[in-house]
Amino acid sequence: MGNTFGHLFRVTTFGESHGGAVGVTIDGCPPKLEISAAEIQAELDRRRPGQSKITTPRQEADICEIVSGVFEGKTLGTPIAILVRNKDTRPQDYSEMASTYRPSHADATYEAKYGIRNWQGGGRASARETIGRVAAGAIAKKILFQVAGVEIIGYVKRIKDLEAKVSPDQVTLEQVESNIVRCPDQELATQMIQLIEQVGRGGDSLGGVVECAARNVPKGLGEPVFDKLEADLAKAVMSLPASKGFEIGSGFPGTYLTGSEHNDEFYIDDGGNVRTVTNRSGGIQGGISNGENIVIRVAFKPTATIRKEQRTVTSSGEETTLAAKGRHDPCVLPRAVPMVEAMVALVLCDHLLRQQGQCGTL
Repeated sequence: MGNTFGHLFRVTTFGESHGGAVGVTIDGCPPKLEISAAEIQAELDRRRPGQSKITTPRQEADICEIVSGVFEGKTLGTPIAILVRNKDTRPQDYSEMASTYRPSHADATYEAKYGIRNWQGGGRASARETIGRVAAGAIAKKILFQVAGVEIIGYVKRIKDLEAKVSPDQVTLEQVESNIVRCPDQELATQMIQLIEQVGRGGDSLGGVVECAARNVPKGLGEPVFDKLEADLAKAVMSLPASKGFEIGSGFPGTYLTGSEHNDEFYIDDGGNVRTVTNRSGGIQGGISNGENIVIRVAFKPTATIRKEQRTVTSSGEETTLAAKGRHDPCVLPRAVPMVEAMVALVLCDHLLRQQGQCGTL
């Protein structure tokens, strides 16, 4: 269970890291949306392994196949199935992990829950599962842009203690994609790359923060009380592998302010629209979008599988040590950017359709 996400725009991912294929089925996509494999491929290329010297060296083209739900370049309104076949698998690299738990990985917990696990590259717990999310997110992004002009931009804000000072309202996709670490601060990006390379050569890993902004989000999205928009966003991004923290708007630093310092005062703009002077709420108030940019941050831990020797135990209860083999990202952040964007898109698309169904308008 737990493999399906969304209400009206529902996605179900399937597949394991070193199995035959991974993919997604998408139900609830409106008909007559023009979509091509090339558009989906563009997002998958941002997520795929082997794309730079600071990502896993596993070589996967991640070519997507649309196997149902699209005819003559348009969606049918029926379930869409997208498949990506695994090619560069090396299950033998993980043979030692068949009986030895990797520290801070899902090995021990999966075995405790199911009594069986696929130890080849992490199986279902691998970040390779996110291929289906990113593919579905490409479709959600297109719906959001065509219907409401919504634009979603994610980027690496921090690696370890190197933090970019950029405005989420101003960052462009071109800035993000101009370097391999996906940080819009070009000078800091160089330092981040050097740090990742240095730590990776030592067999260790790094974590950090991805920030994501959704612009031109219409007012009124969100369903009180338990389906508040920020609650669904939190669940969405916290379901990503290696995610450990979520903030929206002012986040935890906002707790240092008084109410008068933190409140977003209202004003009427030149077009007669109600706006807020500041955006410490992060575009959501009372669980409902207020028309300002939605700004979230997601914390990702350092990659759990590392080459440094660490204490662990075997499935038979014996203490041992493990220096993990295999091909892994020394830092997940650069490849996590399209994953975060995809999950934000899935949530906003689902709530957009729910708002249209409930109220008939945006």
